[in-house]
This record gives sequence, structure tokens and C-alpha cells, in this order.
Amino acid sequence: MYKYDEIDQSLVSERAAQFAQQVIRRLNQQISEDDFKPLRLQNGLYLQRHAYMLRVAIPYGMLSSTQLRTLAKIAKYYDRGYGHFTTRQNIQFNWIELKEAPLILEELAAVEMHAIQTSGNCIRNITSDPFAGVAADEEVDPRPICELLRQWSTLHPEFAFLPRKFKIAINGAKQDRTILLCHDVGIELKRGANEELLANIYVGGGMGRTPLLAELIKTDLPWQDLPSYLTALLRVYNRYGRRDNIYKARIKILVKALGIEEFANQVHAEWEGTQSHYDRLTQADWDRVAPHFTKPPYKTLPHYSPQRLIAEVFPNEQAEFTRWLKRNVRSHQVPGYASVTISLKPHGNHAPGDATALQMQWIADLADQFSFGELRVTHEQNLVFADVEVTRLIDLWRKLCDFGLGLSNVGLLTDIIACPGGDFCSLANAKSLPIAKAIQERFDNLDYLHDIGDISINISGCINSCGHHHVGNIGILGVDKDGEEWFQITLGGAQGNEAAIGKVIGRAFLAQEIPDVIERIIDVYLQERYEDERFIETFWRIGLEPFKKAAYANTSSVEELV
Repeated sequence: MYKYDEIDQSLVSERAAQFAQQVIRRLNQQISEDDFKPLRLQNGLYLQRHAYMLRVAIPYGMLSSTQLRTLAKIAKYYDRGYGHFTTRQNIQFNWIELKEAPLILEELAAVEMHAIQTSGNCIRNITSDPFAGVAADEEVDPRPICELLRQWSTLHPEFAFLPRKFKIAINGAKQDRTILLCHDVGIELKRGANEELLANIYVGGGMGRTPLLAELIKTDLPWQDLPSYLTALLRVYNRYGRRDNIYKARIKILVKALGIEEFANQVHAEWEGTQSHYDRLTQADWDRVAPHFTKPPYKTLPHYSPQRLIAEVFPNEQAEFTRWLKRNVRSHQVPGYASVTISLKPHGNHAPGDATALQMQWIADLADQFSFGELRVTHEQNLVFADVEVTRLIDLWRKLCDFGLGLSNVGLLTDIIACPGGDFCSLANAKSLPIAKAIQERFDNLDYLHDIGDISINISGCINSCGHHHVGNIGILGVDKDGEEWFQITLGGAQGNEAAIGKVIGRAFLAQEIPDVIERIIDVYLQERYEDERFIETFWRIGLEPFKKAAYANTSSVEELV
């Protein structure tokens, strides 16, 4: 993974020292809260419902074991013993005292981390495939491009005060694991006829009040031109994006208003004047960054079948180990290795995406033992060991089980994506975490979960959609109705290559009704599905109405809330 050079280190260290002085001035009442707000947001510090929240950047989701230990230390000594991994591959700490925030930034800077551009109307942390560099279906390792664009975008002076935040995702595999089309800009990397590195550019995606899928704006862009093309695109957004209405200030609104053809024309005209001399990557740039993403020292290992592994565990372990192999283990580019997803979705114990300080310590130790001291964060709020020897999977699984991290529910109904919701966020209309807990408790039987199969449930506590509810097969949105919490259901959302925005089924439900509603929806699926047919495939085949009819049986739902 990428290692800081002198410039990177100076930047984050000096930023931490600068913010320390700003905090002192705020605590001494030399700066008002209004004047302090943009300063703290530039350092990832939000004032939430109960305390300050610090969002730490994890560029394209990559972490070293050393960095994870530092995050564990922050959770233990500066928070309430845990951190929350987010849908943008970052981590949040929800109980931060203002006076200690500079100390945390110092701790982060010491291990090549920071909180820059995790907030505010700027280019946010770039996300990518958590299996980058190891995925069996990968065409291009996106990490060098991710890093080059991270460096280009960090503290970019022209784009520090955009109309609203701006999110970029980069994918280099046949299967999209980045929700590419739900970003302001999605970059699809590929190889040309002569193996040259090219990019397709998608623009105008996003969730929130106006969920839209991005549209293709540029094909076969040489990788060297990515910064200049993105600069042109962002300039058009910066020039014409709505600043009079916060809810209309995203690039998707501009693209929709202009139409993709006119927007493309505007970008092309801007790009024509700059591409020959401005912001162009060079081979020297590539040679400086790419060596950080070379392959680790893999061994030459024999083929080891899943059946052989299953035969080697104790009889009383076989059922659960088999499930774990099926749900949590993925194929790898290198024979004899596999990638393992660690579920952070234990049933009813804590919020989806939360990890305790002790768990983070354990995972860091396991990363050293089993995966070359590295791990990844997924947008589904889980963690990944990318490089595990197949012959060591049994040992790893047993250790994960000892730590309460061996649950085989990746991709299943209880692998819920959820924002912090009204328990923490001052923007939320409703609490999302109790809903997630109630669903997990209702569907706690692993045999039943595995029988249901692949299905995604995403929960957002407000229309900002931090829980990505629009692209969940089942989406749940918290809404306010006369000071009372209600929940709106969408069906048919999907991510990946079959990305789709879910459809609102109708009226909202009370919190206590949600587990029953979800169960009735699942019952329809189980009754109507063909053999080996996923929930989303059944939905496409039979449509919304059978699910809607079942959902509203015996409920106290209110009129539709939008």
C-alpha cells in the first residue's frame, strides 16, 4: 500500500498543528462557533446530537495493521471504546471532546492518516473496490490511479468551496463493487486494444432527495488525461451548480437540468482549452506511485479444494465452516490464496459497521498473521483480508470465532448497511440502529438466513441517504411525521452491474411494524421464487404489487411520505 513521502507527511503534520491552534482559540472564545465551523469541517469534525464526531479518511479503503491499531487506540482513549466504519470506506468516532481533537489528528499523522476532506463542499475521499489487486475478475488494478487522483484532489485550491460535496468512485474489475453509478463521478478503468490504460467516465449519479444513476459522458479517456478532464468537469459544476438551494446543489441536478449531451458539450469545451498543458499525468507520476502496489511475497502453493478444507474441521464445525466458506471467502488471482470478508454485523450486539477497540486490535494482529499486515474497508461496512493462504483458512476462521467475528452472513439479510441515524446524527429524522437490531433479532436463525440467500437491506435515518437505502433490495428510510418516527420502504434497488434505484411501495410504517413488514415481504419471495432465484430476480419477474400487498396487511401505516 501507499507510503507517505516527505510532502504527504509534512502536509498532515502541519495541518494537525494548525488545527490545534484553531481549537485553542475556539476554547478561549476567541473564535465564534460560526467562524470555527468551516475550520473544523475542513478537518472532518462535525458537531452532532450529543458530541463532536470525527470522520477519518481511509483512502480507497486500504489500511495497514499499524493504522488499525492507532484507530483502536483512538476508540479506547478518546471515544467510548468503538469506531464506526462508513459506507464511504472511512471510520467515524462519535464521542469526541473538542479539546482532544488535535491530539487525535497528531496520532493519525504519526501513522500516515488524517481527516482532511472527509467533510465539507470539496472532493471527498475517493472510494474503490475493496478487492483491488486480488480480485479474480479484475482487468486493471485501480489503486495507482486512486492514489494519483487522491494526490491531485487533496486541498485542490479551485475546488475547496464547491456548490456541494463531490464523490468519486473508481473500478477496474468486470463486476462493479463500488456503486459506481451512484457517485458524482464514476471512473471505469479498462485496457485498450494495445493494452493501454483507458477510462470511461460516468457523471451525475447520487442518492439523497433525487436518486439518479450516473450517465456515460466520456469513453476511452487516456489515463494521463484524467486530472485535466476531471478539472474541466468540476469547473462546469463549480460555475453552474446551484448555490441558492442546498438540496439542488449536487452535480446530478445540473446534469439533469442541462441534459447529458449539453453537459458533455460544456465539459468538452472547457477541456479543449486546458488538456494540452494543464494537469496531465506522466509516466514519471506512474513510476513514482505504482511500485507501492506491487504484489506481496506470495508463496507457490498447491491447489486445496473447499471439500478438503471442510473434511479437516471437526464434525460439529462443518456446517458453520461450510457456510463461512460460501459467504465470506472469495477467489483470488493467485493459486493457493483467498480473500476473506470479516462481518461487522453481529446479530443484535452492536450497530452495523461498529468495531470495538479490542476487536480492532485483534483484527490488526490477525492481519499481521494472515494477510501481510494489510486490510480493506468495504462500502458495506465490513473488513477484508485480501491475501490469505487457503490452507490457513481454518485457523483464521477459528480465531475469528473466538473473537466474535466469525459470523457467516456476508450478503445475507442481516448483513445490513445502516447510517448512525438519530442516535447520533443531528440531521437524522429517525433512529436507524434500533431498526437494524430488530431485523437482525427477528432473522437470527442462520439456517433460515442461508435459505433466503442473497438479499440486501439498507437503512438511512434521513433523506441524505448515508445508508444507501435507494440501492438496497429492501430500503428503509426514516421520516418525520408530526414529531414521530416513521419508516418508508423501497423495493427493487440494486448495486453492482445491475444498479437500480428502489421504488417506494407506498405509505410509511411505525418502527415496531418494520420487522413484521420485512418478514411478510420475505415470505412473498420464498413463496414465489424459482429454484436458485435471488430476491432481486424474483422482484424483477413478478413486480412490486405482490410485495406491496403483503407489506400492508394488518399495519398502522400513514399516508405516503416523500
